[in-house]
Amino acid sequence: MNITVSGIGYVGLASAVLLSQHNNVTAYDISEEKVRLINQRISPLDDKEIKEYLTNKNLNLRATSDKAEAYSGKKTDYIIIATPTNYKIKKKSFDTSSVESVIKDAHKLTPSSTIIIKSTVPMGFTERMQKEYPGLSLIFSPEFLREGKALYDNLYPSRIIMGDSSGKAKKFASLLLQGAIKKDIPLCYMTSSEAEAVKLFSNTYLALRIAFFNELDTFSELKGLDTKPIIDGVCLDPRIGNFYNNPSFGYGGYCLPKDTHQVKRNYSGIPHSIISAIVKSNKIRKKHIVAMVEKHYPRIVGIYKLTMKAGSDNYRSAAILDIIKKLQKKHILVVIFEPLIKSKRCFKCPVIDSFDEFAKMTDIIITNRMSKELRNYEDKVYTRDIFLRD
Repeated sequence: MNITVSGIGYVGLASAVLLSQHNNVTAYDISEEKVRLINQRISPLDDKEIKEYLTNKNLNLRATSDKAEAYSGKKTDYIIIATPTNYKIKKKSFDTSSVESVIKDAHKLTPSSTIIIKSTVPMGFTERMQKEYPGLSLIFSPEFLREGKALYDNLYPSRIIMGDSSGKAKKFASLLLQGAIKKDIPLCYMTSSEAEAVKLFSNTYLALRIAFFNELDTFSELKGLDTKPIIDGVCLDPRIGNFYNNPSFGYGGYCLPKDTHQVKRNYSGIPHSIISAIVKSNKIRKKHIVAMVEKHYPRIVGIYKLTMKAGSDNYRSAAILDIIKKLQKKHILVVIFEPLIKSKRCFKCPVIDSFDEFAKMTDIIITNRMSKELRNYEDKVYTRDIFLRD
């Protein structure tokens, strides 16, 4: 099969690597740097399995920044859309312009191709696009990937969801199964709107779980209780499970904030309580963290890393960014230690490149996730990480 993947982020690159084991895959992106690296078999993303496969596997994969080359020339059987869809607060909806642009290009350059939408979109989007482009074959098939583990989660997927039950959908599902290592993968066929709902409600439930344990932690902190044994005791119930339960400064990242906002928007006119409460709870959690930091009357607050978890190279929409803004509004000086940042200032804060200098100059250091590097300064560290805190 000849496949084009549009968008070289975690979703797109993981899909391209997975499928290029047995198919001819072209990865398209406007970033010349990403294209250059992939063609040199160097991963532009921090993902262990992607790096390993690019280096050691015989992949039928090439990258290009030429749109015409990506979508035409040889016959393209499938086009996978994996472009970003940020949530626009003012519009109260995802910005699907990048997805629509690819659909428009495909309609013009390769109308016989089947388009697989993996970008997260509002419920009903695929159906609307199908009506707008009646000659195209459009299928929504969501991804369920962790950042930094994107290819691993393609090799060992929890399930494959296809928003269509046609022969083309079944053929694409077989390609995903062919590239995976895991056997007996659950495969579900449904309508495109139902598949879109699976994606959004899955992430909303994960956000709900994070919000629940964060509120449990807030209760414990203010009541003088130790959070860890409480969470350990609660999670021994097999119906609850011991996962996704480490308190944080709030859920963040590329998916959960935008997906919960979109689901909340979809509930307009529909009776609900929990969905809105999830979004509200995340805002309350950040206010609580700031209030607890304020109790130390700090002159200088140090932010130890903007990334949300170990092994991540992304701090986009991290909860800590909102906490920084709230501290700045209270006229508290904030400095940042983040090795990923090469500039001297970030988010209107000085960036300190020496850890020892950073640690010594701050009155309190706040970090979403504890690190061994902070052990010598534990007396001034504030974190809610129960697994590495003790």
